[in-house]
Amino acid sequence: MYSVDLGGGAMLRPLEPWQAEEFLAHMDRARDTVDPWIPWASISTDLESARATLQRYADKQAADKGRIYGIWLDGTLVGGTMFVTFDVDSGIAEVGCWLEPAGTGRGLITAAVRLLIDWAFRVRGLHRIEWHCRPDNKASSNVARRAGLKLEATLRESYPWKGVRHDTEIWAVLAPEWS
Repeated sequence: MYSVDLGGGAMLRPLEPWQAEEFLAHMDRARDTVDPWIPWASISTDLESARATLQRYADKQAADKGRIYGIWLDGTLVGGTMFVTFDVDSGIAEVGCWLEPAGTGRGLITAAVRLLIDWAFRVRGLHRIEWHCRPDNKASSNVARRAGLKLEATLRESYPWKGVRHDTEIWAVLAPEWS
């Protein structure tokens, strides 16, 4: 196993199905702040569904189509980041994140996202990284901005959540722009 030191007692490392119990406990702490933004937060409500969420990402990783990583702060899972999609053939991936309140204000997500983007460009040779978020999720758009992505478009009423359609911002960075 490997991990990357994010500083301040925080580590980034793979999040796998065998960690479903820890993931569920984290989701229970994070659900109120994560649910409006991350579709799988509202369906990871028991051990079986938490394991299924992590298994979907394990299957994506095995197919080279996505990945999920957790962020541990002082040994406690407080959030994570993932490649929602990862398409080597097109050279495009979408990165995303989530964080419970105990991990906020430390720059953990920005540091983790920058690591994923850098790896996708420098190691895997991708050309474009996207970030999708609702315009009212200011924390998410601020991470995209701090990570060096540019706002390209807003898709109107493209994200249904609890019976209401929401807009989606599309942020992106291209490999030649990455420093």
